[in-house]
Amino acid sequence: MGRLWRQIGPGMAAGRRPGDNPGDGSERCDSGPERRHAVAGVTPGPVKRREPGPLREVAAVFLKLGVIGFGGPAAHIALMRDEVVRRRRWLAEQQFLDLLGASALIPGPSSTELGMFLGYARAGRRGLLLAGACFITPAMLMVLALAWAYVRYGTTPAAAAVLYGVKPVIIGVIAQALWGLAGSAVKNGLLGVVGAAVLGLYLLGANPILLLFGGALLVMAVEAGRRRALSARPTAILLPAGGAKLAASHSLLTLFLTFLKIGAVTYGSGYVLLAFLHDDFVGHLGWLTNRQLIDAVAVGQVTPGPVFTTATFIGYLVAGWPGALLATLGIFLPSFLLAALVYPLVPRLRASPWLRGFLDGANVAALGLMAAVTWQLAHAAIIDALTAVMAIATLLILIRWKPNSAWLIAGGIVAGVAHQLITG
Repeated sequence: MGRLWRQIGPGMAAGRRPGDNPGDGSERCDSGPERRHAVAGVTPGPVKRREPGPLREVAAVFLKLGVIGFGGPAAHIALMRDEVVRRRRWLAEQQFLDLLGASALIPGPSSTELGMFLGYARAGRRGLLLAGACFITPAMLMVLALAWAYVRYGTTPAAAAVLYGVKPVIIGVIAQALWGLAGSAVKNGLLGVVGAAVLGLYLLGANPILLLFGGALLVMAVEAGRRRALSARPTAILLPAGGAKLAASHSLLTLFLTFLKIGAVTYGSGYVLLAFLHDDFVGHLGWLTNRQLIDAVAVGQVTPGPVFTTATFIGYLVAGWPGALLATLGIFLPSFLLAALVYPLVPRLRASPWLRGFLDGANVAALGLMAAVTWQLAHAAIIDALTAVMAIATLLILIRWKPNSAWLIAGGIVAGVAHQLITG
């Protein structure tokens, strides 16, 4: 019996079970260095590790977020933090902040790119692709269904009842996330002042991109001055150039290239996206009317997931199912490429004394912008006593009991529908 335990005990301690491999005596199939390690009680190397687990987890998390992610980028960021930092502990708060700051510095939908970064952190490049695809796909399918209804019936199904209940809940979720992130991002008085200044200037109408890069550069310069650095390598921030003007021919290639250009150069909120869409599809190509464009943006706002799925709606209006798929691919493809290129650089930013200040500044500026957008959203979401109570209750419940935010959103949907039925 003692000899038998020496043979199978270490394998059991390393997480293996008799029967993991088929056939009798599977525990005796080990040989060579791996066998010697097992006898010595040392966990074997990568041969024993199972990778599909993290991939399945990434898929499950981002499919769920793609379904419940109402409220735009600020809400997406709050929900991602709840899932991957607080509940699953994939990474620390500071790592999450660094990825948030990096996603804000590159063009494209920042919350979608943050999701790609988180998938990369959990399961490598396959995790990046899976996280992005799973987060985008539910919204794309919903928008496709709404586009079909729009073309067939001339309107979109009403979503007022759902949004009435969901919006105040989302405000509470974002407020709780901001409170948690601020504790890690605001490390000193300078960062606190920069974050508050960004919030105030954005509410006064300042350009969010200038505020983001300005805050990052200011913190980098002040921190460098404190260290009295005598020399440092200059840092270049490369922004992709805009694409050449496309011929206004009604073709799938033109549709794809137009959305590829928009995805590669668009920073900021859905309002910035609206300006690009209007310039190309209403002004330059003449494929849409102003009314159709407004309806397309509204659909992107009322569905969960990234607002950039507005492209799916426009693609369907222009060229049916092939147009919807090509438009979606075009607008999101730059984000996949940029996220894959930028992610390996984030630890280097944190390691460099100069760039560490830049990243800290970008983090706190991004939080300032997130707080300002939340303030604006709150004005639209909290419209009466019931929605005010729902927002406050959500915040208090998250602080006190820390439940899964998905349950609170589901409760908001039920409350919204019930309110609609009662009040008519």
